[in-house]
Amino acid sequence: MTADAAILFSPFKLGDLQVKNRIVMAPLTRIRATRGTDAPNELNALYYRQRASAGLIISEASQISQQGQGYIWTPGVYSEAQVEGWRKVTDAVHEAGGLIFIQLWHVGRISHTSLQPGGAAPVAPTAIAAKTKTFIESGFVDVSEPRALELEEIAGIVADYRKAAENAKRAGFDGVEIHGANGYLIDQFLKDGVNRRTDAYGGPVENRARFALEVVDAILGVWDKARVGIRLSPVSPANDALDSAPEKIFTYLVEQLSARGLGFIHVVEGATGGPRDIAPFDFAALRKTFSGAYIANNGYTRDLAVEVLRENRADLVAFGKLFISNPDLVERLRRNAPLTAPQPETFYGGDEKGYTDYPTLEEAAE
Repeated sequence: MTADAAILFSPFKLGDLQVKNRIVMAPLTRIRATRGTDAPNELNALYYRQRASAGLIISEASQISQQGQGYIWTPGVYSEAQVEGWRKVTDAVHEAGGLIFIQLWHVGRISHTSLQPGGAAPVAPTAIAAKTKTFIESGFVDVSEPRALELEEIAGIVADYRKAAENAKRAGFDGVEIHGANGYLIDQFLKDGVNRRTDAYGGPVENRARFALEVVDAILGVWDKARVGIRLSPVSPANDALDSAPEKIFTYLVEQLSARGLGFIHVVEGATGGPRDIAPFDFAALRKTFSGAYIANNGYTRDLAVEVLRENRADLVAFGKLFISNPDLVERLRRNAPLTAPQPETFYGGDEKGYTDYPTLEEAAE
């Protein structure tokens, strides 16, 4: 390891947690929860244990309620079976010396009637269908037409977030990340291309940020502020969610998050899983607006991660798909060793193939 790369493997203090390196495993939907209960299982526990050398693991997105589910066989965190399943995962990660936060998720309009309670329509700030697909038992299909949330329903969803945060604590997580990115419910409220409401949750930036901040405040009633973060994607077009003035809404939101002392923001820089330069946005200014830790995400290589850490443009760097195919990614980055390419055909659903059977460097050598 060269001296200039050492910063990537240096420890970091996140509140009262000692993060052993600056490498974060990003949340990755894998669609392998137990069929029928959406509870994590022993295979999921093995998968996360294999990747516990990350400084911090952020779990795959986990729905806070059945209404919050958008893809089949994704894990939830609202039933006892799910809490017990997640306890297997957190125990496995902790036994391997790792730290793990759960990502709390409500998909909003990115769902299908077959996944909703009673076959109901998915919910959204406004009844605008997304031009995107979701994954159900038969494979990828168009998402269903949503209905607009009634004003009196919103408090119930905020309460679901709080209950999920309580369940996460019982399941043994070290903290929580709120999924406020990639065109899911919180992002739908933030972005004016999706949110056309005329009540207290629509229009000016203060109104469009209201739901996100109510969720944050509810979770801060459960967890210490240093153990709470949020994922944001200011300019990503993921799931057909865009805003006409992203710097305005996200600067306001991050100012409010900073005032609350949130532990971190986890920022998708550019298009999720795509170009980093898709739209102009001053991510450096966003970092300066926030008093907590900044996790940089999207298309990071070893060299780019070292560069942004050395230039103080981030505190931690998240890697996604590379963690799928390299369970020992930290060691491979330390040695600057070759990386195994992931197999996209095994990303979603299935068994151990393309999930827990990727070899480490040592296993590959044998």
